[in-house]
Order: sequence, then structure tokens, then C-alpha cells
Amino acid sequence: MNDLHGIIFAYKQSPDLRELVQQRNSCSVPFGGRYRAIDFALSNLVNAGVTDVGIIVHTSYQSLLDHVGSGKDWDLSRKHGGLRILPPFGFAGKHPNSQYRGRMDALAGVYSYLQTIRQDYVILTQGDLAANLPIDEAFERHLKSGADITAICVPSTGADPRLTTYMAVDGDNRVADISVHPSSAKGKASLETYILSKSLLMSLVDQCSAHDVYSFSQGVLLPGLAEGLDIRVFDFNGYATRVLKVGGYFHCSMELLDPKVRADLFRKDRPIKTKDMSNPSTYYGPDAKVVNSLVSDGCRIEGTVINSILARGVHVEKGAVVENCILLQRATVQEGAALHYAIADKNVRVCPGRTLMGHGTYPLVIAKDEIV
Repeated sequence: MNDLHGIIFAYKQSPDLRELVQQRNSCSVPFGGRYRAIDFALSNLVNAGVTDVGIIVHTSYQSLLDHVGSGKDWDLSRKHGGLRILPPFGFAGKHPNSQYRGRMDALAGVYSYLQTIRQDYVILTQGDLAANLPIDEAFERHLKSGADITAICVPSTGADPRLTTYMAVDGDNRVADISVHPSSAKGKASLETYILSKSLLMSLVDQCSAHDVYSFSQGVLLPGLAEGLDIRVFDFNGYATRVLKVGGYFHCSMELLDPKVRADLFRKDRPIKTKDMSNPSTYYGPDAKVVNSLVSDGCRIEGTVINSILARGVHVEKGAVVENCILLQRATVQEGAALHYAIADKNVRVCPGRTLMGHGTYPLVIAKDEIV
């Protein structure tokens, strides 16, 4: 699919993710043991044949850079096109020390890059969206419908309606009304993934810059609908979630323990790719007990692990108990310690004999490199 260009918004650092975004942005938060949130957006585009992708970043993106690198693991390391990281250099010169207020701000900040896009169509998507999207089907539907903008939507995301845009449609899936961050769900939930032509995108960015409009939903979709813009919905019925809050992150991570959810999210026909780490196999000691858990390569399990997700290099020592937890890279739970309903970031060490407990609706989060 050489006529579609991908733009990934990866500039947000959601404060509701608390300790998980102290040293990274929302899009580089680990997910499912082996992956990062942005792996889904990159893989969705590559699986649809998109060869040119721009990632818009702003602050705390060193972790993201380390992960995506040149894009080689997604076959996006190319002499012409491929993966481009788009820092806010132009924006920072005009608005020093300012964050992007919204997606139109972010697009205006990389305006010179937008001008160089070779394709006639652009797909805008979020880097914190975990979903296996059939983008090729959505693009084909967009072309056939003749719509100005196609929005990929789901019946419901389970997310807070006050963080979601909803679309009410007619019999042809044409959008009749849009509700931005209402108090309750009103229609189909947008995944904030939109397909439109490059020419329309450029005109919208010019118009929004001239009028200091920074929100795509409120500044483009709402007034555009009133002015006759043809906005259509592409229905997606698979699993989809966004990494926005600690509680939601914990809940959707635990959902991965359900084989049906894993089969829907990690499809063989649309594989989700990630950075190759080439770790050795996990070691299970003679007294190890592992029940209903996802364990990545390179771990050393000598204690008990129940209903948990372990990233690469995690060590659970003899006599330690890990239950309903997410342990990120190289976390260590030492002998006799117990961890329940907790998220331990990279390089965390829980000392011998400690007992730490959160709750399913409000998990305990231990910041990166902490010793407890």
C-alpha cells in the first residue's frame, strides 16, 4: 500500500500513569511483557503495507528512541522514506518550554515534514493504542466511500467517557453527530485513528494554525461536520484499549491472561513486532510454581508466580510469591518476599521478607530503579 503515509502521535506523557511515566512517555510504556505500547501502531501500519511513518514526539522520548531505533525490527529502516522521529524543533523555537496542546498543534510543529510526504493519503493514529487494526481494509473502504475523513471506531472501549470521542452514525455509517469527552457514552467510540487525503490534512493544518486551533476533535471534526465534511466510520470489532491510567493499564494487562484476548490482539496474519532482544530461555528452579502467567525470555523463576506478567530478565527468588502483578525488565523479588497487585518498573528490587500489596482497582506502583 504505497499511497498511504503513517503519522503516529507519541508526544503525550499522561500524568494518570504516575510512576510509569517518570522517565518515559505513554507510548513507550511496556505492555504484555515483551512489547511497548507503540509496537501496535507501528505493526498495524507495516502489516497494511505502509512504508513511510513519522512519529511525533515532544518530551521524555529517550526510552522511545532506544526502543524503535532506526525501525529495523519493523522493516522501516530504508534509504528512502521509512521511519522518521519528529522532535518539536520548529515548535520549540516559536513556543519555548511549551507542550503540544493537541494534535493540530503537533502537526503544525512538524509542518515542514508534512510537506515532504510522497503519498496522497495519510493515516493519523495514537502511539498508546493497543489494538490489531486491519488498516488495509479501512483504507480500501475509505477510497470506495469517497469520504473526506474515515474514523476507525469500536462499539465501546470501556475507557472513561470523559477521555473518549463518540460518533453517532446513520445507515451508511456517515457521522451525524460527534460528542467529545461527554459524561456518558453516546454512540461508537473513536480509536482516534483517522484516514484522510494529504491535501485535506494540509489545508486543515493551515486553517487551524491561522486561528490558533489545537484540538483535532473539537477544532476539526465538530466544525467540519457542521460545514458538510463527509466523515464516515469504519467499524472494528476486535480488542482495543488505550494506555491512559494506571488502573486501566493494570486491568488491560491482566486481560492478556485470557487466551481469547491474546488470540485477538496477537494474530498470526497480522503479527505485532517488537525490538529483538535475543534473550536466553527462562530458567525454572526445582521449587518453582507458575500458574496462569505470561513469562518472557531471560527470566529466572525459583519461587511462586500466579496470574502475573513478567518481562525479560525478571528474577523471582526461592520462597518469594508474586501474585496478580506486572514485573518489568530486570525486576527482582528476593527470597521470602511477597508481592500482590503491584506493578514493579525496570530494575526494581524487593528486599527479602518484604510484603507489598495493592488492590485490583488501585495497584501499587514501584518506580524504576527503586529498592524496597
